Parts: sequence; C-alpha cells; structure tokens
Amino acid sequence: MTASGAVSAGKGAITRLARAKVNLSLRVLGRREDGYHELDGLIAFAGVGDRIHVAPAETLSLELSGPFAEALREQDDNLVLRAARRLAAHAGVDAGAMITLDKQLPVAAGLGGGSADAAAALQALSALWSLSPAADELYALALELGADVPICLYGQAAYVSGIGERIGPAPHLPKGWLVLANPGVELSTAAVFRARPERPGHPAHRWDRAPRDVGDLARRLGQDANDLEATARDLAPEIDAVLAALGDTGGCLMARMSGSGATCFGLYADEASADAAAAQLAAAHASWWLRSAPLEG
Repeated sequence: MTASGAVSAGKGAITRLARAKVNLSLRVLGRREDGYHELDGLIAFAGVGDRIHVAPAETLSLELSGPFAEALREQDDNLVLRAARRLAAHAGVDAGAMITLDKQLPVAAGLGGGSADAAAALQALSALWSLSPAADELYALALELGADVPICLYGQAAYVSGIGERIGPAPHLPKGWLVLANPGVELSTAAVFRARPERPGHPAHRWDRAPRDVGDLARRLGQDANDLEATARDLAPEIDAVLAALGDTGGCLMARMSGSGATCFGLYADEASADAAAAQLAAAHASWWLRSAPLEG
C-alpha cells in the first residue's frame, strides 16, 4: 500500500500530507439501480494538500486549523473523526488521539480533500496505535467512509471505475507540473450530478504504454474529458473564466476541471512555467485560490 504522504514522528506524533486528488479524466457511464453513477477515469495527485497530525492522548479529539478550517467547524461529524472511530472499532482498541487537521485545500472543490483527510487519518492512526490492518480490510473500511477514500488511500495514479472503488494501476506518468485554480466557489457533487442530463457515456481510454513526456500526456488526455464539466460550468459560470485564464498562461498544455469542480488545473512541462502562470493569475485574480504543485503519479 502506498502512503498518501511523508511520515514524521516525534515523541509519538505523526504527520501525513493528505494530497489533493486530481481527476485527469472523468467519464460518467450512467446511473446505477442504487442511485449512484458508474464512473471511469484517470486519477493522479498533486504535491499539495491538507496535513493530518496525530499525537497520543487519553481521548479522541479533533482540532481544526488553516485557511479553510471555518468551513468545517459547523460539521457535527467530520469525516476525519468518523475514520478514527471506525478504525478504533474495527481494531477493537480503546485508544485516544489528539488529531489536528490543517485545512489548506478549499472545501467542496473537486479535489477530494475530505476523502484525502480521511485516508491520511486512517494511515496516521494505524501507525500511532501500532495497528497493522490487512490491506483489503483497510480498503473496505475506507469505502464505508466514501467512494473517493480508497483511491486516496492507494495514493498513486490509477484508473478508477464503479463508484470509485475499483482501482487499477495506470502507466507511469511523466514529470509535470500543475496549477490548481479555484474561483472561491463551493460546488456540491450531488448538485452537479442532479443537474447533469442522464445520457450514456464512454469509458476513459486505457493506455498500453506510458506517455513519453508531459506533452504526450496532454495529447492523450485531450482524447478524454471530464463529463461533469459542462454541467458544473452551467451551475458556476466562474469556471469558464478560470479555464480561459489558465489556457491563456504561457506554457499551459491543457486546462480542465477536476472532479465536480469548481477547481480547475492547468498542465505544464516544468516548475518555472507553472510558477510563472500561478503568479500571473494571482496578480489578475486576487480572490482565487491558486497553487503550483508537481503532478505526482
């Protein structure tokens, strides 16, 4: 199992990076009888995210910090706490922990932030409590928490299908850089699916060999799409401006929305191009959330 971020320990404390999940492609194949939608696509991760910090304690508690902490304070049952309680119950342990979630990713942004936080919490607490759950048990536990939690637990580029629970390895992705841009709009995944017209889709392309370079990656991704993008743009027209602005930056090889939005990404060949693009966008759109980060397979 691949970790979702580096581990550091001091006096029993552990920190993990809950990396942003990026849908490089996302196909919606149709609605299932249970009401969920059958999905197919390619997921990767960005080298930026929230941080989960756990330390020994007599009871289980969660503290929130970071620029997007306020958006979570009204939640009665945070996904991180649910993950902690489920893990303790599954392992049959009566253990506590002081959990700190440093919320750096915007909420309801199409980056799987809550799912990444839950996956990081499962891994950090397993280490803190000296648990060694079998991989299939941990994935089953992750799926109980949400459809995106298993891929965040997997933590590397993969093809996903079903509701996100079926994970297949993807060819190695070349080095590249992303600029993530969100116009400050929260967009509910459920709302996007409700508004999207029901029509049969096509599965994402499967590659039998790895892309030669990031330009080849962009070309291949151009053969696919994000089937939620059109509906999300109708619900949040600000997405149009984000995609146009990303596309106008120097060195942008492609621009696409991630997940159900409203975060979009631009793909770049190198760090300098991505940093320059992020700086250009920040100067023109001071209210946007912007990050330049490596594309991590």
